[in-house]
Amino acid sequence: MSYTHTPDESLPRQVADAYVDALIALDPVTGTYLGDADSSGRLPDLSPTGREALAQLARTTLERLTAAEALPGAASAAEKRCARLLRERLEAELAVHEAGEGLRAVSNLGSPLHHVREVFTLTPSGTNEDWAAIARRLRAVPDALEGYRAALDAGLRRELPAGPLQVATVVEQLDEWIGAGARSWFADFVAPGPQALRTELEEAAAVATGALAELRHWLHTHYAPAVVDAPDVVGRERYARLARYYTGMDLDLDEAYAYGWSEFHRLLAEMRIEAEKVLPGAATPWEALAWLDGNGTHIEGVEETRRWLQELMDETIAELDGTHFALSERVRRVESRIAPPGSAAAPYYTQPSLDFSRPGRTWLPTMGETRFPVYDMVTTWYHEGVPGHHLQLAQWVHVADDLSHYQTTVGMVSANAEGWALYAERLMDELGFLTDPERRLGYLDAQMMRAVRVIIDIGMHLELEIPADAPFHPGERWTPQLAHAFLAAHCSRPADFVESEIVRYQGIPGQAIGYKLGERVWLQGRAAARARHGAAFDLKAWHMAALSQGSLGLDDLLAELSAL
Repeated sequence: MSYTHTPDESLPRQVADAYVDALIALDPVTGTYLGDADSSGRLPDLSPTGREALAQLARTTLERLTAAEALPGAASAAEKRCARLLRERLEAELAVHEAGEGLRAVSNLGSPLHHVREVFTLTPSGTNEDWAAIARRLRAVPDALEGYRAALDAGLRRELPAGPLQVATVVEQLDEWIGAGARSWFADFVAPGPQALRTELEEAAAVATGALAELRHWLHTHYAPAVVDAPDVVGRERYARLARYYTGMDLDLDEAYAYGWSEFHRLLAEMRIEAEKVLPGAATPWEALAWLDGNGTHIEGVEETRRWLQELMDETIAELDGTHFALSERVRRVESRIAPPGSAAAPYYTQPSLDFSRPGRTWLPTMGETRFPVYDMVTTWYHEGVPGHHLQLAQWVHVADDLSHYQTTVGMVSANAEGWALYAERLMDELGFLTDPERRLGYLDAQMMRAVRVIIDIGMHLELEIPADAPFHPGERWTPQLAHAFLAAHCSRPADFVESEIVRYQGIPGQAIGYKLGERVWLQGRAAARARHGAAFDLKAWHMAALSQGSLGLDDLLAELSAL
């Protein structure tokens, strides 16, 4: 994929987009996410050599950026904003790379292994030519996974192990993908393919499945025994590096931990009020939520639920567009999908391709369930879809030509996007969409989970002390076991979700805190802009300006939001 650049290829925005071009050449998974048709038949080199090639691209780009920033044209606000993001992101990525994080990248979601499988769900499949490219990509799976295994092996040699719980969980996921005693995930994936390519697709799917089986065997027999004594937590230094990568902010981790507790106490008080409306006399809010699981409003059937969620998004767009947002026609389109088997337990969103030929999509993992309580889904789809991830990330794509493609795609900062999505949930509460006690209690429960994430993700990895005024093991120091018990006691989700979440926090340290800390920045930025404009403050205009500035780390985001 090649983008149209201005004649001066040296300004920061052109440096950023040249980086995207080069990145797609090295990483066709990113290419598929961005809608590059030429990427469809390939997979990236996940070996140490491939990782170093990406790092070298980052270093070279930083050198070009330094030269670009010295040019007169780089003084504009747009160029400065892009340059700040590009430098901050590449430096954060290099810090993570040089610490060897890519050599122990085992987790229950978001790992290179997961990207190899998930990219197939986004690969175009409308024509025979598309399916032929899918077959080539399937046959590339063995080399990709061999590179991934080589990276993990290099990590062992450098004494950089993944956590044993991560490995055990991934082995279980591989069992499901391989389909022991049943059809494999890849075999199911190619089943809708054209009859003319049936034999080739089935053979290619078998090749890809065989590679999964080989990786599973190696993880179980070689890697797992080698990491059995590896620590489950990462410590302050490693955590701070990863938190910087996910937030784009130099965090005071102790202050953030204290903020998590303050939000916990605030939300608990609100939850008790709503719980009394749902189930008078309930001992805890979670008793009321458990009652809702069996007795509250719910949708029966997987396809019926998918349709209901689609209607919810369509109705929400109709309500918000023109009043609190000003949306283009292509941003108004979002699809509700059912997540493929073997996904993590949490719903998620995928961004549209740059030409919108693939729309934004929300994904519901069913986890074998066919009955879905409404209280749990409404605020989640405000988060994943509208006005959450979809409005932000699709708007970024919509304005990509006015910014840079880097700012609106691969430069995304997790805490910026997750913070907006959590802000979007709160916005819907502020606008009066959550007056029903069931739905509002579900919203508060979701907010509480994000506050709990800050507490246990930081507390567990830094082994901090639980405050004396906490209603849970005061004075003790956090362990993964205490984190599991605390989340289970303060979350309406089922046991398998709680287990998946703890595995996630241990496997991706520093990512889960971005929701609540990012929301705080969005709220602080809105409050500062409102104070600056006074009675003239226009929330719709502020929303669209905020959503049209592209990605920024939280430090820079706060400054920009406050100035809008």
